[in-house]
Amino acid sequence: MLTTKQRDLLLFINDRLQENGVAPSFDEMKDALNLKSKSGIHRLIGALEERQFIRRLPNRARALEIVRLPDSEEHATPDNLFKPDFGNKEVAPDPNTIDIPLHGRIAAGTPIEALEQYENIPVPAHMVGFGSHYALEIDGDSMMEAGILDGDTIVVQRCETAENGTIVVALIDEEEATLKTLYKKGPDVELEPSNRDFDTQTYPANRVRIQGRLVGLLRRY
Repeated sequence: MLTTKQRDLLLFINDRLQENGVAPSFDEMKDALNLKSKSGIHRLIGALEERQFIRRLPNRARALEIVRLPDSEEHATPDNLFKPDFGNKEVAPDPNTIDIPLHGRIAAGTPIEALEQYENIPVPAHMVGFGSHYALEIDGDSMMEAGILDGDTIVVQRCETAENGTIVVALIDEEEATLKTLYKKGPDVELEPSNRDFDTQTYPANRVRIQGRLVGLLRRY
């Protein structure tokens, strides 16, 4: 059974193919589903392909083929519920995963509270313990030497304090959100990148607010 967004995307692609024989671009899909990032479209396309609703044609740009459409009596499930379709057998949500909000890409000038949640994503249950968690997509390579690469998805536990040496999401001057390693130096806070091409940022402690600490990382190959 498809989720609501998977079904909506499949029908949108089918309508465009029927209309002009060309699949919509990822930007058009993103706008049609009112998503904030094309990475969400990549995941939906991957899920549709895995469930054999669509097929990507090799060596052709924007080449998608509809293999089958959902049955008319099939109802879409909410996107935050993982419920595979194995015939008429009821299947419970995967107990080894938990859904958390994906708040988009962490980028300068955007407080985490202002990032609009555009979907939930399943993460391994062992990554999250007590407390509240959310996910962010990494934009940039300032933490690459810590193994955190551009395009990765990180899992963050909400917190307001953290020990020295912790990788945190920090909000500077209530405006700029960044992922860096935290060091407290007297009245100041140092936010240290993990890339020798970037400089450590030093601020008075009252200009920096911790919004969470890194607890997990997801990467697709």
